[in-house]
Amino acid sequence: MDIVEVLPQLHMFRFRIGQAYLWRDGTELSLIDAGDVNAASAIEDGVRGLGHDPARIARIVITHGHRDHFGAAQELADRYGAEILAHRLDAPVIRGDEEIGDPVLLDWERPLYEHGLTVPVAPPTRVDTEVSDGTVLPFGGGARVVHSPGHTPGAIGVHLPRHGVLFTGDCVAEAGRVMLGVFNIDREQAVASFRRLAALEATTVCFGHGEPLVKDAVAVMRASADRDSGLQVEHG
Repeated sequence: MDIVEVLPQLHMFRFRIGQAYLWRDGTELSLIDAGDVNAASAIEDGVRGLGHDPARIARIVITHGHRDHFGAAQELADRYGAEILAHRLDAPVIRGDEEIGDPVLLDWERPLYEHGLTVPVAPPTRVDTEVSDGTVLPFGGGARVVHSPGHTPGAIGVHLPRHGVLFTGDCVAEAGRVMLGVFNIDREQAVASFRRLAALEATTVCFGHGEPLVKDAVAVMRASADRDSGLQVEHG
């Protein structure tokens, strides 16, 4: 696992597939996503390596119900008493009560999707608190949940307006350029969510996959959302 400083109080934990983020308020810690089922020890080591105590992880916010995002959440929460939060529409998937829907794949997405199937299966994971659009969470000066469906029905972004920080989950990705995320259940809905996230005008944008955007973020997000909206019209 690689550790990347995004801001003094924000670090990215980058895994073989995907990533998670650690936000710090004083000594209290919040995780946004938790990697796959094998990531718990690496996250613990990463937290300690940054000089923090994993027992200070107060909450784990899951951006959506894919196994590379919630796989280690239960193990970490059981060890340290952290609260696990997810949108009400993806919570049944994370708990193992429902199956996630199949994505509608573009031709170029198929090889990537097959590669992603190598992520180990995650166990059923408890969700302590179900959130919805507009829920404000007690970290980062008031972290606002932004329902961003399309990738999955209950996908969310997490916006920290006081700090100009946005976590997009897999709605948006960075792969040499900022773009609509892949493997969407409803592509048209995902494009609309991308536009909504871009309109928040965050100055630091953190993706589920790819390098964080810290330069010209407002302009890049808007231009990328407009471009992918045009592509959606062409495909539609």
